[in-house]
Formats: sequence, C-alpha cells, structure tokens
Amino acid sequence: MLTHESEPWEYSLYIPNDPRAVTVCRRTLRLILTLHGLITLVDTAELLAAELVSNAVRHTKGPAALRVRRSPGVLRIGAWDANPEPPYFPGELKDLTDAENGRGLALVSACSSLWGWQPLSRFGNRGKYVWCELATT
Repeated sequence: MLTHESEPWEYSLYIPNDPRAVTVCRRTLRLILTLHGLITLVDTAELLAAELVSNAVRHTKGPAALRVRRSPGVLRIGAWDANPEPPYFPGELKDLTDAENGRGLALVSACSSLWGWQPLSRFGNRGKYVWCELATT
C-alpha cells in the first residue's frame, strides 16, 4: 500500500561497521524511494546516502544507522555514527577536483538543498547525526 504524498514517513536502517553496509543502504534507499513514488530523487539520494554512510563506517569504530524521513516537500537523509566529533568539511567541491579523498561532505553540500550535523545520543552511546535534505516538489 502506497502512502499519500503528503503523509510523512520515516525509515531507519541500523548497520554494522562494515564497508559492505554502504551498498546495503544504497539499495534499501532505492527501494524505499521507488515504492513511495520518489523515483526522480533516487540517483541523487543514493549518492548522498552513500557519502554519509561511508563516512560513518570509515571514520568510526562502532555501529551506524541510515535514517530517511519524508515530510511535505522535503526528503531528509542522515547517518548516525558513534563518534561525537564534528564532521570535517574540507571546503567547496570546485576546489577539490584533484583531491583523491575528502570530497564527501563537499559533494553532499553541492548536491543537497541543505545539510548539517548535530551531536546525538542513541541507546546510551554518544555520537553524531549528519544529514542533508532534498526538495521533493
């Protein structure tokens, strides 16, 4: 059963600290968005989720989670990880064209409407939540 376009929804996918989790998150996100009729956002959303989850897995030792939430006009994609330190933002994407790594958050900034982060506790563990938004209208 498909939900009405204006009804908010949210999914969370808890993942281990394993690089293969990035692929699992991308494919799960593709399925969620397709089933909710947001197929036009799939490619960009997959790219953004992969960057956020990849950072969570690469730069922490604990578990992580992908969270996808739709509210009227907005799709928010975020990744929680166990490291409470702020994410490192290397600068503008146009300035990083020759860099071999470190472009993830610059790419998120360039491809999303808005992005940010906040410290977060989950199940008694400290960490952070890094998120970005895409317009759905």
